[in-house]
Amino acid sequence: MALNFTVPGLDEATSEKVIAILQERLSQEQETALVLKHAHWNMKGKEFIGIHEMMDPEVDSVLNMADETAERIATLGGSPAGRPDDIVKNRNWEGLELTGRQDALDYLKALDKYYTTFIKLDREAISKLDDLDVISSNILQDHVQELEHFQWFMRSHLF
Repeated sequence: MALNFTVPGLDEATSEKVIAILQERLSQEQETALVLKHAHWNMKGKEFIGIHEMMDPEVDSVLNMADETAERIATLGGSPAGRPDDIVKNRNWEGLELTGRQDALDYLKALDKYYTTFIKLDREAISKLDDLDVISSNILQDHVQELEHFQWFMRSHLF
């Protein structure tokens, strides 16, 4: 990949490694917003309203994470890839399998599992980024803190 420029203190090879890691995380962040909206639109049952209403703020939060990740890629001289095809191309995680109208708690269980993988992959990325670019690592650390907070909300309904 040809970079437009590099940031002070990072060479091109390091920047390319960081961008590749961030691009994967960006793709999952984008997918997560879609997954959350899918659950938001399709849940039902006696727990519906409370869970339904907590989804939209999380969609906004995850989209803000995606924006921050994409802007970091651009700051590093890369070009963030945000098309649906890019999400699919970069996907190396298990998706949300639940479809159709389902009980809100069933969607929460599926989302809890999805978030467990999401957080695990972010933590793995952080571990790699710690040695490459502490700024990018810190960005993902903030994201994990927010993701864990939402997962706690979900788990508070489930356990």
